[in-house]
Amino acid sequence: MSPSRSTSRRESARRFWLVKTEPHAYSIDDLKRDRTTGWDGVRNHQARNFMRDEMKKGDLVLVYHSNADPPGVVGIATVSREGHPDPTAFDPKDSHFDPKSDPDNPRWIQVELRFKRKFKRMIPLAELKEASRLKGMPLLQKGQRLSVQPVTEAQFEVVVAMAGS
Repeated sequence: MSPSRSTSRRESARRFWLVKTEPHAYSIDDLKRDRTTGWDGVRNHQARNFMRDEMKKGDLVLVYHSNADPPGVVGIATVSREGHPDPTAFDPKDSHFDPKSDPDNPRWIQVELRFKRKFKRMIPLAELKEASRLKGMPLLQKGQRLSVQPVTEAQFEVVVAMAGS
């Protein structure tokens, strides 16, 4: 297979995600400053499975500030390293320590995210809910609390267009 064919195949296989973060703990500005970070501390099995099994290098990620006033999408990151053990699970001094997690058989996974872009304006949750083209987006479903969730390419594009980026 030629390099151009393999690149185009990877492009078509790209997936899209949304990750939630509390801006007082780790914001889009922190990611911009750090350039890359391990997306650690996720302690939900379904979110962990997305990171372990489905998030791939090159996937695009909407960064969402939760527990903010107002909450909303603030920018874009890319997956720069696929799922690997979350070191915070093994550190007894870390708030995400899990005594049941074993380095030889880790329970918790992280991906590495690379900063791509901060939006000129945050897209508030209320505005996302008003966008008819975002119906069905997991973030907008009642009771949806996952900190890592898939979005469709169309949903991703709508949010980016709403940001004017």
